Order: sequence, then C-alpha cells, then structure tokens
Amino acid sequence: MVRMPAIYLSHGAPPLADDPVWPGELAAWAADLPRPEAVLMVSAHWEDAPVTVGATSPVPLVYDFWGFPEKYYQVTYPAPGAPELAAKVRGLLGPSVHEAPERGLDHGAYVPLKEMYPDADVPVLQMSMPTLDPSELYDLGRRLAPLRDEGVLIVGSGFFTHNLRALDMSGRVATATAEFDEWGRRALDAHDVDALLDFEHKAPAPGFAHPRTEHFAPLFVTLGASSGQDENDTSQPIDGFWLGMAKRSVQFG
Repeated sequence: MVRMPAIYLSHGAPPLADDPVWPGELAAWAADLPRPEAVLMVSAHWEDAPVTVGATSPVPLVYDFWGFPEKYYQVTYPAPGAPELAAKVRGLLGPSVHEAPERGLDHGAYVPLKEMYPDADVPVLQMSMPTLDPSELYDLGRRLAPLRDEGVLIVGSGFFTHNLRALDMSGRVATATAEFDEWGRRALDAHDVDALLDFEHKAPAPGFAHPRTEHFAPLFVTLGASSGQDENDTSQPIDGFWLGMAKRSVQFG
C-alpha cells in the first residue's frame, strides 16, 4: 500500500467554493496525491477533550457559521463513514478516546474536501483537537503516524493566519500578516519543528496573525505525523492570501 502524505491546509470559509482560484488549487493538489483509503480530519472548528471521534456513518453536516447566504446552508457532502479507521484511532490512542456518533463534518472539514474529492467517495473520519498546546498536538500526530502506512491521509485543517479583524475585502495584506507568513514559509522549508512549535515566541507578530491559535494548531498534528520521516520531502502547494489572510498549505511526504 502506498504511504500517504500528511497535509495541513488553509480551509477557507464557505464562500471558498466561489473563489476563482482556490478551488482549482485544492483540486489540483488532490489530483497529485495518491488516492487515500480514508481521510482523518483534524479541524480548527472542533475542540474537545479527551480526543473524540465523530460520526462513522453519514449524518448531516455541521453548518458552524452565521450570516452567510442561504445557499451555503444547503451544501451536502455525503462521504462514507470510516468505522474501521475509528477503531484504528482507538487502537493507537487508547481507551480514553470518546465517540460522538451524531457529530457530522464541520465546515473546516467538508469545505476543502468538497473541492478535493467532489464525488464524496472517500471515507472520512473527523477527530477533535483535545488541546491547543503545540507539543501535545505534535505528540498526538506522532501517535497517529502509522495510519499513513495504511492509506490514510491525515489532514490538519486550519488557516495559516486567522485574524478576522484584519479581513480586508479589497485583499490588502497587513504587514504583520505578510511577515508571519514569510517566517512560516522559511520555517517549513527548513523543517524547523522547534521554531514552529514555539511560534508564539519565535514568529513575528504571532498575536496579530493568531489572536487565538486554533487555526494554526492543526499544523502541529501534521508535523507530528511526519516526524522523523519527511524532513527532506516537504512542499507548500498553496500560498498567497485570501481577503488579507495567508492561505499557505503544506505537504509532508
């Protein structure tokens, strides 16, 4: 079985589907990846401790956003459930893993997946982030890494910068956002895990780029899942900005 990469992507809000560039970037990225047996999704929009796995059979999506046009609440994504993957996650993480069988995919999961796998024919399991602590999430990713050898695409879904006060409909990018993005590019190219884990002290303007860190946190799961294996095989398939926020995304392996 082909060993799957581990990826971190900037997932976009529901209007991502209407962007003239981003959907094509995600689709092209998915086309270049090996075909996954299943996707394990860690989204910025589900924090719950201890680790909790979501629905393992199709249930309604979680429309966890407000004030958007009605069409965005009519989107569906009936991906198959992944009960076998849920069992493997429990086997790797231990009996403390909780279950939330009624929780569907939130927009951090289905918005990008709808562009990457539009036929909704890849089984998907969403898993909660039990903490925002970078080192603990890195360790979580390390424990999940064996899934990659079983055809599982581990996806951390967040946003490389996420300051909603800095949103700019004209696309103007704040200097602090650009500096954080450039620092992140260089740290990822160098696979400087220590700097990335300590980004709140090492990066420029971390509090501006991430007033709260939940959208950067999924990156640490991805980093952990690539630990000791993909230091020299890193790429950044998507970069640039969307409404003033950095949409940088990264692939390990």
